[in-house]
Amino acid sequence: MMTTHHNFWDTALALSVAFALGTIIGLERQYRQRTAGLRTNVLVAVGAAAFVDLGIRMGGADGSIRVIAYVVSGIGFLGAGVIMKDGGQVRGLNTAATLWSTAAVGAFSGTGLPGEAALVALFILAGNTLLRPLVAFVDRRPLRPDTTEALYRMHVVCHPEHVSTARDLLADELEHHNYPIQDIETLSEGDDYVELAALLVPTSADPKELDTMSEHIAQNRDIISATWSVSTTN
Repeated sequence: MMTTHHNFWDTALALSVAFALGTIIGLERQYRQRTAGLRTNVLVAVGAAAFVDLGIRMGGADGSIRVIAYVVSGIGFLGAGVIMKDGGQVRGLNTAATLWSTAAVGAFSGTGLPGEAALVALFILAGNTLLRPLVAFVDRRPLRPDTTEALYRMHVVCHPEHVSTARDLLADELEHHNYPIQDIETLSEGDDYVELAALLVPTSADPKELDTMSEHIAQNRDIISATWSVSTTN
């Protein structure tokens, strides 16, 4: 009977720690209006703690190890559900990573290691708060096309009747300069003109070479204009 009570209170402590730490992590997410907010993070932490605690009670250390492995993979599927593609950007990666890390907080709580659980929670909060100014600083730095692996596009504008010619010019010019093409897409289309863009395979490029290619393509009488652009996202 004493063992039963001891196990019960161990479970109560583990779930309480997971609940408290999940609340702290979730509050920060809720404050920033993220997809997975307060309740989601609390439930992930408590659920992970409950399953790991159950694994310990039913199968000892070996049982907890197996359950932890399932928790890791299971939270991975849950995190995939919050990742969305919004136009050319992918959103939700940080939210998914936070959920995955919150499960680790629950797993530590479930194994009876509240100090370690609190430490993991502290690092999660630091990653989501203290690193934000550093991320903003890096994002504000100007992009250097000569050293950054990024996505380059060669743009051409032509009349609708010359689209086929423009495609061939893009392909031939880029192939001649050993720039592999991932795709040629139509960015805009009207009655008077069409804008095409050749998306290059992610690589580093020489801006002077890109300028030379643009000028050469623009000299063709069927082309209205030609230029290039670079970005860090597709």
